[in-house]
Amino acid sequence: IMLDPCRHFIPVENVKKHLDVLALFKINRMHWHLTDDQGWRIEIKKYPKLTEVGSKRIDGEGTEYSGFYTQEQIKEVVKYAADRFITIVPEIELPGHELAAISAYPELSCKGEPTTPRIIWGVEDIVLCAGKEKPFEFLQDVFDEVAPLFPGEYIHIGGDECPKTAWKNSAFCQQLIRQLGLKDDTTPSKIDGIKHSKEDKLQSYFVTRMEKYLNSKGKNIIGWDEILEGGLAPNATVMSWRGVEGGMNAAKAGHNAIMTPNPYVYLDYYQEEPEIAPTTIGGYNTLKKTYSYNPVPDDADELAKKHIIGIQGNIWREYMQTSERTDYQAFPRAMAIAETAWTQNANKDWKNFCERMVTEFERLKVMNTQPCLNFYDVNINTHADENGPLMVLLESFYPNAEIRYTTDGSEPSKVSILYEKPFVLEGNIDLKAAAFKDGKMLGI
Repeated sequence: IMLDPCRHFIPVENVKKHLDVLALFKINRMHWHLTDDQGWRIEIKKYPKLTEVGSKRIDGEGTEYSGFYTQEQIKEVVKYAADRFITIVPEIELPGHELAAISAYPELSCKGEPTTPRIIWGVEDIVLCAGKEKPFEFLQDVFDEVAPLFPGEYIHIGGDECPKTAWKNSAFCQQLIRQLGLKDDTTPSKIDGIKHSKEDKLQSYFVTRMEKYLNSKGKNIIGWDEILEGGLAPNATVMSWRGVEGGMNAAKAGHNAIMTPNPYVYLDYYQEEPEIAPTTIGGYNTLKKTYSYNPVPDDADELAKKHIIGIQGNIWREYMQTSERTDYQAFPRAMAIAETAWTQNANKDWKNFCERMVTEFERLKVMNTQPCLNFYDVNINTHADENGPLMVLLESFYPNAEIRYTTDGSEPSKVSILYEKPFVLEGNIDLKAAAFKDGKMLGI
């Protein structure tokens, strides 16, 4: 599971609580997203302004938002995780999503102009300058301090969403492109079938150079699937988030891949009707949809099957200001991810999973974790075959629940119409539905 404290900071005690629940479901990696445009969250002693300046932003109300982990706190959390058989994979973003660092040290960008950490979500076009030596020296110094804090094999280097505008307009970058002999593709890449620009290839140079440095520290890199663009670093593992293609392309090329595609494992997406759910970034991904994901397609070739080494759920926290909101977004879908990770696809059984989930919700309650309770509700869906009428489908994830509904806007009761099969939607109706077990409404 990936946890993002950059958009909204997570105190150490809340990270530990999260680790407790992950351990309960045998989730054995936590990807800790420690740097981004909106905040730098890890102490680097050689560069104190990273936390003095880069960990702080001014939010919309004009108030300062801040927070970071000291290196002692990092060690504390790493040990706490290890005691629960969880390895933490830190992420230090490069070359994009680095506005917080550039705010502290403007010379890391191409223009070198003063700026501030980004206060809204999205993609920032002020990035580390690939044409200067300073960003490479900076990252090497950062990794000199980060690598000893995390005994695991991997360090995540990001590599996603790095606009090339600054590089196209930078004399430093264009000079390095000429020096390296980089050219725009005239034919599609054999790995992903796309023609890449010389600036894409400059990013590959950037990532490969940092990979070599981290390899010298005994670490391997993981990067989001954009690191495929312009050529993949020799020993890199690809984390496939923009669908499954990136991971499959990497695996077919003999590189390890971790599958984390949207929408299936994006835990920041809505999981119940947006009209009743807390605001989040968008998308729609139910517990059932998460459970349905098969990270290793049955028809994949043997090389691809060999190199798909894991699955990850992502908790991007733009709209999760509290631990309770994180609980709600992460659970119960993280449990579906855990089962998918540990179970051959042929052995997965949705009905059996739901039967066991009744007990798991009780466990979460004991652990003071507040999941989404849509499991007890009724999901209202519509469907129409070609040239057929619009049909209403009602579904509850709770095993063997009765679904009862009304069409006049009144609250359903145990004597309301029993749902037995999809029915035609005719006219204007005010449909309400609820799940019942032994005559009692669930979810109340």
